[in-house]
Amino acid sequence: MSDKAAARVIELLQERLDALNDLHLTLKHVHWNVVGPHFIAVHEMLDPQVDAVRAMTDAVAERIATLGGSPQGTPGGLVERRGWSDYSIGRAPTQEHLGALDIAYQGVITSQREAITELDELDLVTQDLLIGNTEQLELFHWFVRAHLEDSTGRLSTKGAVGEQDAAHRAG
Repeated sequence: MSDKAAARVIELLQERLDALNDLHLTLKHVHWNVVGPHFIAVHEMLDPQVDAVRAMTDAVAERIATLGGSPQGTPGGLVERRGWSDYSIGRAPTQEHLGALDIAYQGVITSQREAITELDELDLVTQDLLIGNTEQLELFHWFVRAHLEDSTGRLSTKGAVGEQDAAHRAG
């Protein structure tokens, strides 16, 4: 791999590292702040997601190091580099958090898929790593969405613009 290609792959991986770190912290935040009739189901559903996403961050960071980069994992750096807003829902009912998580997962998965597409010409090994991560993220997204659908398959968050709107629609 050329130095130029490696530099771009490291840049893409750092973006993925930031998104995954943010997601794992958001999932834990929801785990701590979810309330309501379906509390225990959602509370217990989220911990395995937290653990899996956290493992993804480690694999991505190690790939950055393998390619000669220095993974940046500090909270301040993440906040400085990210192009999205902080998760804004505190203590709230399960459906509101799940509606907001629907939007959060959509954002992470969309950016994962964009990176996968770009990696097709740069590095198939890194692409394979992100494909595996995306498979798991899409599964977790399905778990969240299953709580937001009615028996006809209608998604309560359909058409939502942002996490607050999705939380409102789901609640």
